[in-house]
Amino acid sequence: MAFPLSVAVVAAGLVASAPSSDGAGTLVLRVAGDCSAAAAQVVEQTGGQLLSVQPVGDSCIITVLVSGNGQRPRKVTVKVPM
Repeated sequence: MAFPLSVAVVAAGLVASAPSSDGAGTLVLRVAGDCSAAAAQVVEQTGGQLLSVQPVGDSCIITVLVSGNGQRPRKVTVKVPM
């Protein structure tokens, strides 16, 4: 019985949060650069598993998890210019 009620609540929330047709509520997100190439390069060089990528100013902060030989994996963070 809770399922139809939860669907109604979600639908009402979507209608209430819908952007206005005049464009005044438009959200613009600017992205200074793309860190995907830098992340792919770091993953390839370290042989690790990508954990996170954050653009910061004109650089990318890339964190990978690198497996050791019989040791616990270690977290490696690399700062790469864009």
